[in-house]
Formats: sequence, C-alpha cells, structure tokens
Amino acid sequence: MVPKATLHAKKKKEVIEKPIAKTKKMKKKNYQSFSIYIFKLLRSVIKENFGISRHSMLIMNNFVNDMLEKIASEAGRLASHSKKTTLGSREIQSAIKLLIPGELAKHADIEAMKAITMYHNSQERDSKLH
Repeated sequence: MVPKATLHAKKKKEVIEKPIAKTKKMKKKNYQSFSIYIFKLLRSVIKENFGISRHSMLIMNNFVNDMLEKIASEAGRLASHSKKTTLGSREIQSAIKLLIPGELAKHADIEAMKAITMYHNSQERDSKLH
C-alpha cells in the first residue's frame, strides 16, 4: 500500500503543472434546435402570455427535424431524376407539394415565395450599397 503522503504530493505536483488561464472562454453547445424559432412563432400567433412545456417543445422540435429530413430527401430524389447536382428552390417547392397535404401546401408555398422574394430584395440592396 502506498503511503498517503506520496499520493498527496503527486496531486500537488499535477496542480502546479497546469497552466493558469486568465480568462475562461465559454464553449458553444453543439446542439441544433428549432425551439427558439418555435417559441417566436408561438408568440407571433398568440399575443397573450402562453407558454409551451419542455416535453411539447421536444415533440415540436422532433417534428420539424423529421419534416426537414423528409423534404430534403424528396428534393434530392427530384434533383437526381432531373440529373441535377444542385438543390434549388424549385425542387424544395415540389417536394413540399408532394409531402404536405392540400391547403397546408398552398400556405407553405405562399410563405416560401414571400421569404425568397425578401431574400432576393435584401441581396440586391446589399449589392447596390457595395
């Protein structure tokens, strides 16, 4: 059995050898979640002070991840059928029309077109400024 004094001396030696950090950097979590965006959407839809439980947020986050994966794989299939190597907005639009039923697909299409036009307008504004 090793005497306690030698164990204690080894621990002190390890502490001394470590470099002293003056500022501690915060490391970002590498977890991608849609929870902040789901919460913002909830706030925009319902003006009153409603919340969402952690379990419900987890379910919604899994749903969004699932739909994103389905849309991306369907759009990839559509791109490969047309022998393209790049996914464009047209492939995504067609994948959404195939995956989402009826009226929801129409609303999603309208919102997507709004987002795309806003993006293109912002890009044109940025190019004119520079």
